[in-house]
Amino acid sequence: MYFESWQAFISMGGHGPFVWAAYGITFLTLLFLIWQPSAQTKALRKAVTNEARIQQRRKEQRNASGS
Repeated sequence: MYFESWQAFISMGGHGPFVWAAYGITFLTLLFLIWQPSAQTKALRKAVTNEARIQQRRKEQRNASGS
């Protein structure tokens, strides 16, 4: 499909708002699908690190009280 001008391309025969909204929603969804796993992994690593610190402190407290 060829358009005579950029304005015609943007308006797409009156369907422009729907078409560009669909592209926008798709783009935002793809960005979310790329970002979300890395954010989830980062949060999980932080939680595991915190849990390891807690376990280490408990172990040190047991060793200190047992001596």
